[in-house]
Amino acid sequence: MCTYSSYRYGGAPYRHHGYYGRSFKSVPVNIEEKEDRFELMVFAPALDKRNIRIAVQDDILKVSYQPADKNEADEASNFTRREYRHQAFERSFMLNGKVDTEHITAAYGDGILTVTLPKNPERNKPPKEVNIA
Repeated sequence: MCTYSSYRYGGAPYRHHGYYGRSFKSVPVNIEEKEDRFELMVFAPALDKRNIRIAVQDDILKVSYQPADKNEADEASNFTRREYRHQAFERSFMLNGKVDTEHITAAYGDGILTVTLPKNPERNKPPKEVNIA
C-alpha cells in the first residue's frame, strides 16, 4: 500500500495555507502494517464525521472531508482571534491489490480517523519454495 501523490487541500490543488496553524499541504497520515491488516490513521481533530467520506474505486482509497456550509452560528460569532478553520481535504492511497476492499472499516475518535484495511489473503500468501530437479 502506498500513498498517491495527488491531493487537494482547501478546495484547490497546491494551496499552501497551514492546517491548524501548521504548514501541511494536506492532513497528516500514519500507516501501520500489522500481521493481518493495515491501519491508516488520519489526524482530523474536531471534524464532523458526517462530512468525512471514504471511498474505494479502481483499487484507490480516497479519504476526504468537505465542511458543511457556513451556519448561522459561525456567521454570528465574534472571534477575538481565530487561528484555524476547518478546511476541505482529500487524500488518496493506492492499494495495489494488497487490501480486501470488501471488509474495510473505519472509526473516528479523539480526533483520529482510523481506517482498518484487512490484507487480501490471496495476495499476501507466504513465499513458496521451489525445489530444483
